[in-house]
Amino acid sequence: MLDISNKESVSHRVDKTKLKAFSEIHQVSSSRMLKRWLFIIFGILIGILFLPWTQNIQSVGVVTALNPEQRPQTVNTIIGGQISKWFVQEGDFVKKGDTIMYITEIKDDYFDPNLLVNVESQIKAKESSVGSYMEKVRALDQQIDALISNKEFKLQQAQNKLKQAYLKVKSDSIEYEAARNNLVVAEDQLKRFEELFKKDLVSRTEFEGRKVALQNATAKSIDAENKLLISKNEILVARTELNTIDSEFRDKIGKAESEKFASMSSMYDAEAQVTKLQNTYVNYDRRSGFYFITAPQDGYITQAITTGIGETIKEGEQVVSIMPAKIDMAVEMFVDPMDLPLIKVGQKVRYIFDGWPAFVFSGWPNASFGTFGGKVYAIDNFISANGKYRMLVIPDPGELPWPEGLRVGTGANGIALLKDVPIWYELWRQFNGFPPDYYTGNRKEVDKSSSKKEEKK
Repeated sequence: MLDISNKESVSHRVDKTKLKAFSEIHQVSSSRMLKRWLFIIFGILIGILFLPWTQNIQSVGVVTALNPEQRPQTVNTIIGGQISKWFVQEGDFVKKGDTIMYITEIKDDYFDPNLLVNVESQIKAKESSVGSYMEKVRALDQQIDALISNKEFKLQQAQNKLKQAYLKVKSDSIEYEAARNNLVVAEDQLKRFEELFKKDLVSRTEFEGRKVALQNATAKSIDAENKLLISKNEILVARTELNTIDSEFRDKIGKAESEKFASMSSMYDAEAQVTKLQNTYVNYDRRSGFYFITAPQDGYITQAITTGIGETIKEGEQVVSIMPAKIDMAVEMFVDPMDLPLIKVGQKVRYIFDGWPAFVFSGWPNASFGTFGGKVYAIDNFISANGKYRMLVIPDPGELPWPEGLRVGTGANGIALLKDVPIWYELWRQFNGFPPDYYTGNRKEVDKSSSKKEEKK
């Protein structure tokens, strides 16, 4: 039986030079070689730690369009209707103004095929009514002018008549004064003749002649007074007639002006109705143009949201989605709030697009293959709903152009390039959880400025 458990070596009992297999597998002591390799590997690692490393911020984004008008959009209906005919299919290229579909009316207010013709006839009728009212206003203006002219003429006549009455009163008053003077003289002569008759100095015939003369003078005085009173009465009549003419023409002119203003009010109302009908006509005309849903810009029909024939759609409902044909590519990228101060407009970014093979060293961008360059175009001033800040990155004109096959929505892994530091520093920063270096100025200048501040103090 073999004594396998015996630990005594038998190598000294064997002639190793005569055994070829033993000489093939036998190795010299490896302790010295191991130390040598460990020193070499350690030296290589130490050297690697001093290699330059580009600090970076990595984020995931998607390809989008730089301008909002170049991003995917949906076409909406302006009016409600029923789908009557489709003119496109999904994937078709359409130009601006091309018809996508035709819809028919579903509201009974617009069923009349002669709707525009009827509204146009109503507009013409109302315009004729406006013209009639304008002619009536002109006629009333002429009537008012005639009344004013006639009033001035009548008033002039009445004023002349009043002046004649004043002059006649003046003339009759003079005659009346003369008649009274004659009456006084006749009365004095009769008294003297009566005394003379009593003294028999005059005859009875002469005395009676003086009585007759007194009676004649009295009659003339009464007649002159009567004429004077009649003349004064004519003044009152002339004044009354003057007032009557003024009141009469005021009433006539007031009625004519009232009728004129009523006609003007009717005319303005008719003009308002004409304007309203014209607005209605334009609305109907524009509405008839909305039956054809057209493409807002050049692009591709990506999806028909509403399908079928005879289906009813509401106002503002989405019909199809369009992808614009010409777009300025950009990447929508999100960064954490802690990394936001490190990003600035114009900063370099490297991208790896989904579907394009790439061989990437994040710390050595020059050694990477399959990445594409970009630069920061804009950064949002407010935080997004995902708790990060959005920024737009456009192609870098100094780098290779982005692939032509890129489509909006393609995924993109972005690497924002920062400061070059040794690998050991980057490992130390990552181990301590410090952010990448923010200050890019010369450290000596910073130290000098700080020393100057201390000297001033």
